[in-house]
Amino acid sequence: MPKLSLWFSQAASATSRFTGRPSAFLGCCLIVLIWAATGPMFHYSDTWQLVINTGTTIVTFLMVFLIQNTQNRDNAAVQAKLDELIRASRAKNEFIGIEHLSDTELDEILEQCERHRPEVLRRAEARASSERKAEIRTARKAATRRASTRKRA
Repeated sequence: MPKLSLWFSQAASATSRFTGRPSAFLGCCLIVLIWAATGPMFHYSDTWQLVINTGTTIVTFLMVFLIQNTQNRDNAAVQAKLDELIRASRAKNEFIGIEHLSDTELDEILEQCERHRPEVLRRAEARASSERKAEIRTARKAATRRASTRKRA
């Protein structure tokens, strides 16, 4: 891993851990309270408003990239774990790596999987309590509607 990429990954992880804490949230609340309290002192001027607007815009802009990086890495780790579970089990190994397929190809695979869903729901319904049977019937109807909507699209 190149040095810059490694540094960014470490910085993004550390920032994500820090900003996800309650103390970071409380610190931001304190900054806003201090800013609001200084309003009368600065006569609620345009500059006073510009300070908070600029600060929040910059923080938001930078956080978008850090959050996206963290989500990408977490998603890649989860995907690797799922692929390993598929590989180690008797599941269909051709599902490994499907996240790299096009949206159309993924829709086709999802449609194939949903074709088996009503059968599974029927078996679950046969074993379920009367309350649960109603929930399962509703879920089965919704799955059938989704599958038919995908076929039309």
